[in-house]
Amino acid sequence: MSSNNYVLWLDDPRSPGNTVLGGKFSSLATSVADQLPVPPGFGVTTSAYREFMTATGLQNDAQRLRSDVEQGRLQLEQLESAAADLRYAILTAPMPAQLQDEILANYALLEKRTAANRVPVAVRSSGESEDLEGASFAGQYETFLWVQGGDAVLEHIRTCWSGMFSPTVLSYKSGGKHAGVGDTAMCVGVQQMVPARAAGVMFTLDPLNGDRSKIVMEAVWGLGEGVVKGDITPSHFCVDKVTLEVLSRRIETQAQEYRYNEQAGAVDLTDIEADRQCRCCLLDEEPVHLAELAKKIEQRRGAPQDIEWAIEADGTIRVLQVRPETIWSHRPTRSVVTEKRSPVAHVLARFAGVDVFGDSKAGEVKG
Repeated sequence: MSSNNYVLWLDDPRSPGNTVLGGKFSSLATSVADQLPVPPGFGVTTSAYREFMTATGLQNDAQRLRSDVEQGRLQLEQLESAAADLRYAILTAPMPAQLQDEILANYALLEKRTAANRVPVAVRSSGESEDLEGASFAGQYETFLWVQGGDAVLEHIRTCWSGMFSPTVLSYKSGGKHAGVGDTAMCVGVQQMVPARAAGVMFTLDPLNGDRSKIVMEAVWGLGEGVVKGDITPSHFCVDKVTLEVLSRRIETQAQEYRYNEQAGAVDLTDIEADRQCRCCLLDEEPVHLAELAKKIEQRRGAPQDIEWAIEADGTIRVLQVRPETIWSHRPTRSVVTEKRSPVAHVLARFAGVDVFGDSKAGEVKG
């Protein structure tokens, strides 16, 4: 960690589970410690956020706004106006010079470590409670892709901070199941972009029925934005967690993919050449390689996981995000099979790290 606690790298021994990195980035640091193939990066810590808010005099405004929302003192129009004023102030207030210099110095270090001038990065919000088990705010905060240059990184860090004060986020955090859980600070992750040939998500259970003996994945050509946003129909794969047999494949025609558009200077939907539109975005062996990785992650984390991944042109797999599966993991369980096991099946199940015969939770189906 930097001398002022403003920046902490993913591969720093102090990073795994460290609250100053927020839920999302501290989870990625745990993945790095587990020797998973995570792209390099650093977090602009919650301490940096608090320093900025205090130095600019905006901390009291933020506390007052949160209090007004939690107490129900604002009508919708008042909330929108107050939130917009605070977001504008965060975007325009002078950043403390020492904080700015440290962020720029670490971006320069990332350029050196990746041997890339103006290295493209993802700038990702990482709230204190985001992606933690039982309190997931996935999708509520901002992520920006293919950001290049120190000044652009600083700008997008501010935008991530300001995202804590959108009416949607404030309302989400102040009511419902997670009332009172809301974040009071945010880390912003700065991480090398993966030039993905294909990308997607995978679950270490079947998200339709909770079957923990399956690994289910969805994949698209290009960056994974198509899966995250839901505007591209992904191809679908189901793999047996014990035998690693690909049980089913559903290959979708894909006419467009998310790629960096140099002319636009941003990630955008681009047309896919005709001879690739009907082809599978994954090579024959890649669903198995992904499933092997998913099993390893689940065994390390000790519970079903939701994993974002990407594959580079040379077949290198990268882990982009790991979070606990939050729907089926908390439901009552029942055994997949109740009959007496065979010795061979027992060995297979234990070797795979899943008990599909029902004498431990690792091999149960949610019902």
